Amino acid sequence: MQVLRGTPHTPLPRSALTIGNFDGLHCGHSAMLARLKAEAQARHLVSAVMTFEPHPRELFTPDAAPARLTSLREKIELLREAGIDYLIVQHFNRAFASIDALTFRDSIVARQLNAQVVLVGDDFQFGAKRSGDFNLLAASSDFETYSLPTLKQDGERVSSTAVRRALHSGEMTHAAKLLGRPYSIAGRVVGGDRLGREFGFPTANIQLKHNKPPLFGIFIVEVLGLERTYQGVASLGFRPTIHGGDIKPKLEVHLFDFNRDIYRQHLRVNFLAKLRDEEKYPDFDTLIAQIQKDCDQARAWFAAR
Repeated sequence: MQVLRGTPHTPLPRSALTIGNFDGLHCGHSAMLARLKAEAQARHLVSAVMTFEPHPRELFTPDAAPARLTSLREKIELLREAGIDYLIVQHFNRAFASIDALTFRDSIVARQLNAQVVLVGDDFQFGAKRSGDFNLLAASSDFETYSLPTLKQDGERVSSTAVRRALHSGEMTHAAKLLGRPYSIAGRVVGGDRLGREFGFPTANIQLKHNKPPLFGIFIVEVLGLERTYQGVASLGFRPTIHGGDIKPKLEVHLFDFNRDIYRQHLRVNFLAKLRDEEKYPDFDTLIAQIQKDCDQARAWFAAR
């Protein structure tokens, strides 16, 4: 997959194109990408995805913007795994947001991205002040346009919002069903304060790309990126017992039966089940006792799976 930062100066090969944020790459997105690849293959086109960085709501309403389900790196990896030929990562700033809908359709979609087929969701809007809609897109004579209906599971609309709601509620199995895979966070192992090692539970501290994760608490996890998959427990939050708590959230993972230095390794943490919310304990001894209970409960969960 070729990753382009911004729309290309030289037009793409003739393409089948879809446009969207694709946060989380859930089952609805997967259905869209499968249709996109089928259209591309049937018409001898390349498959292309245009996405935006940052999320438009992070530009216009940063305090009210939704929690990211995937970092840009994770999104790129998931689209690569999906078999997309071209990914256009468009920097979303006020200059780009001010492009009127007709210019976006005719100059960017039709010319620069050389779209022959465009697939969008049924609620797709584009251009300055979201003035463009499916009807304006479909009015172009340069490409064919198709709208895919929203995917539903058991009567629920599959969406990034639904995934966030499930994660926030600790419904990890439901989130995994919406995503088509366990929810995960990937990142590099960075240095920490080594308190976990002092407590007898060494942890890998995973760098978070954003300060507003979609879930908090103590979780049963699997960790990928080493010589094999490891089981463990993870804490994602502000560590209220440690020096009064952190300002920014931290993701700390304790791997069972593992005690190596993996500083700077890039790991993926799959969140399988939630054990509990974070709590503030009166002292470290109480905290350590609770961590042991969490580990025992997680080992029992894996043994029963």
